[in-house]
Amino acid sequence: MYKRILVPTDGSDITQRAITTAISLAKLTGAEVFTISVKDPYPYSAISEMQPTLPQEFLDAQERVASRNVAAVKEACLAVGIPCTAHTVESVSVWEAVVDYAKQHGCDLIVMASHGRRGVQALLLGSETNRVLTHSTIPVLVVR
Repeated sequence: MYKRILVPTDGSDITQRAITTAISLAKLTGAEVFTISVKDPYPYSAISEMQPTLPQEFLDAQERVASRNVAAVKEACLAVGIPCTAHTVESVSVWEAVVDYAKQHGCDLIVMASHGRRGVQALLLGSETNRVLTHSTIPVLVVR
């Protein structure tokens, strides 16, 4: 069945449900969990006269948040004896980072959360989960 399960995390409450599901599946199938948190690259438009944000400060803050997110998944896995590999990655495109990571690490399932946006809201805000579903060649389990 599944041997390498990827669960991306952004630290949100909805993502916690996906993490719980991924850990439960891993426990049932004897799989290893992989987790990533995608960091935004520095937005050079953030430099302004009003409120300059230095690149290193921005990148450090992104790394702190992403590291905290994957550490929480790793701790949850270790608490129940599931092996977990955690990474933070920088990308302008979350869905591409998730799909690429899954391919590079031989994952055979992606477990992701969805906020369940529909209609105009989904069109305007987009959906990283929907893009992963569209572009992934491996199964994706969507948790709401």
